[in-house]
Amino acid sequence: MIDIEILNKLNAPTKEERLANLAEVLKTTVFPPMVPQYINNHIHTTYSFSPYSPTAAVYAARMEGLCTAGIIDHDSISGAEEFLEAAKLVEMPVTIGMEARVSMAGTRLEGRRTNNPDQVGVSYMTIQGVPHDKIDTLTEFFKPYQAARHARNRKMIEKINALLPGIALDYDRDVLPLSMAVENGGVTERHLMYALAIKLVQQVGKGPAMVEQLASMGLKLSEKQTAQMLDMAYPFYEYDLLGILKSAFVPQIFIDATDECPKLPDMVKLCDEIDAFLCYAYLGDVGDSVTGDKKAQKFEDDYLEDVFECLKEEGVRSVTYMPTRNTSAQLERLRGLCDQYGMFQISGEDINSPRQSFVIKAMENPMFQNLIDATWKLIEHENR
Repeated sequence: MIDIEILNKLNAPTKEERLANLAEVLKTTVFPPMVPQYINNHIHTTYSFSPYSPTAAVYAARMEGLCTAGIIDHDSISGAEEFLEAAKLVEMPVTIGMEARVSMAGTRLEGRRTNNPDQVGVSYMTIQGVPHDKIDTLTEFFKPYQAARHARNRKMIEKINALLPGIALDYDRDVLPLSMAVENGGVTERHLMYALAIKLVQQVGKGPAMVEQLASMGLKLSEKQTAQMLDMAYPFYEYDLLGILKSAFVPQIFIDATDECPKLPDMVKLCDEIDAFLCYAYLGDVGDSVTGDKKAQKFEDDYLEDVFECLKEEGVRSVTYMPTRNTSAQLERLRGLCDQYGMFQISGEDINSPRQSFVIKAMENPMFQNLIDATWKLIEHENR
């Protein structure tokens, strides 16, 4: 996490203020050397959910020694232009894209769970290497899907209020101001849980009172979670609380996404038209979580060959994955199938929390050199 005073400046209310503040901050900034192996093409910003504006994300990535970085937000690419402008100021090449949930209806994966913990028949995919003159095209394409998500979010707020009497969350008052929806940013379940976290802190306070409150709500905290709730000085207390609430309540209030998920053929057509890479985001079964932050759950590993057959049939030619999130056996199998099916391989590990590092240490392994090379291909592609 970068210095909190600098972060606040780079998270100023407007894009113009953020970029102007970055220019000022750079006058006294000494960046560490760039590390050629340090890339990350999947950094979330405030245009989906993150403690970082696009400007702050670029600065933070550069401060950790990344040689390049990529913006990825849910249902939105509206932060991309700011990300590009900030990157010019810090003299770091970057890549732009976005993430969406895609309906697999009508394909061989209809009704099957792939990489989505919350819903079957819907897969997470990324659009990467977006030519810079196609940002507005993507923004217009996703506006109706964003509107549909707002409608579902409102229904989930109603379920939160029914589940937790006395909370009385209001979508317009409590949730939308936490987002960049006014500039076509995405609004996710994390925003709902963040609004709930803020409301609980307002009502109960932090520390022992919050631990007691969570217990009264039926939540059993781990030792780590208890320590976080007792750390009243941590500047991102509500982010830690959000994580606890998300695990406990999202399964109870979740409503399946329908109209807000474009169908796969439409996404393939869109990406062909704008000359961007549509990527299936491999997740893989979770047994003993490699990173220790995921519960055991089955995803697409039992029928991974079917996933690749589907991608081939539907015209998807790229796969993105997270090297530190999977076992060696999973990665070996995945990479073998990518080679077999001629899939372009892209990497990135999502950043959306202040406790995360932007650095993917696994990229120091020479076996992932192809992912580093792919990043530079993305940058070259979108700057043609």
